[in-house]
Amino acid sequence: MPRIFDNIEQHFHPALCSALDSAYRADFCVGYFNLRGWDKVEAQISQFVGGDGACCRLLIGMNKLPQEELYESRSLLSSKSGIDNRQVIQLKKRIVQEFRQQLAIGIPSDREEVALRKLSAQIRAKKLVVKLFLKHSLHAKLYLVHRQDAHSPIVGFLGSSNLTFSGLSYQGELNVDVLDHDACEKLQRWFDDRWNELWCFDISEDLADLIDSSWAREQQPPPYHIYLKIAYHLSQEARAGLSEYRIPRDIDIQLFEFQK
Repeated sequence: MPRIFDNIEQHFHPALCSALDSAYRADFCVGYFNLRGWDKVEAQISQFVGGDGACCRLLIGMNKLPQEELYESRSLLSSKSGIDNRQVIQLKKRIVQEFRQQLAIGIPSDREEVALRKLSAQIRAKKLVVKLFLKHSLHAKLYLVHRQDAHSPIVGFLGSSNLTFSGLSYQGELNVDVLDHDACEKLQRWFDDRWNELWCFDISEDLADLIDSSWAREQQPPPYHIYLKIAYHLSQEARAGLSEYRIPRDIDIQLFEFQK
């Protein structure tokens, strides 16, 4: 019988970490990924060598945007022409913007800063690869852990937990472990089919660049640059007024070109 993890009687996070402790690679599919939530599994993923066959592959099935326009049609393939590169770039930018808004929520802590830097470093080292699935809405929550174990090479977890602090630790969830070899192989094929899907796009570098340009960056900006940014934002209304201002016609005709 499978174990049930509801974060009440049995918590999901310790079981996942225990499986990852002896893993050499892993495949995660979640509906939502919180950048700060990576702290819950960062230590286990850091032991991976990195690269093909030795990393964590994270597939984000449906990362909601504030406007919730991205998936209203339920499929990007609703039109016969599908999507083009321009649309892909726009969609990726909007997804990254949603991740940027995640970093703007709450008061930053030292622990979160360290965790985000490690997340960026693991992406750069190819220990973590993140893809966005855009073919259709995908809410699956699947965790596959690969181990050097002849009797149980793959351990699966299937249920409702997203890759977030609450989903892994304390929010009411319902997950089960999957130890049957045939079932794990079928789940692996399911994951691979979606990972290799045409409408599945790599956003790893976008996330690393986002973190490296945020408050969690390794090298902090000099005070003068902070001053310039504050001045820029405080003068926003004045700059907007200047761009909209038009010289009255009766005055305009009296001015030389260099005075306008």
